[in-house]
Amino acid sequence: MAVVTARPADDDVRPDVETRLRAALRDAMRTRDVVAAFALRSALSAIGNAEAVPAANVPAPSATSSHVAGAAAGVGAAEVPRRRLSEADISEIVRAEAAERVTAAGQCEHAEHPDRAERLRREARILLGVLGEQE
Repeated sequence: MAVVTARPADDDVRPDVETRLRAALRDAMRTRDVVAAFALRSALSAIGNAEAVPAANVPAPSATSSHVAGAAAGVGAAEVPRRRLSEADISEIVRAEAAERVTAAGQCEHAEHPDRAERLRREARILLGVLGEQE
């Protein structure tokens, strides 16, 4: 007996968070929305930082450079694969970036900088919008 699996309709397939962030960044750059571009670049950078392998996990080079102390010699001598983050991990990073902005906005309001606070709240709304969430 053959098992038939249902394939989701095209409108049910949603791109991953990082793809949506990159698409939103392209749109922001196209429309010259500086605030949105800044927030989206920041979130993408935070994801990239989270994918980085801690220096303690990088294997010692088999050949060292005689010109630079502690440097590895040879093409790709110190290359290691980046960490793979789950969609949940990436979503949590974006939520954390938005939460930082909301917290900073409150501090700006308290310090009587309402324009800066509104910009931070807008950045948070943009990031949460990519996740399909509200502030």
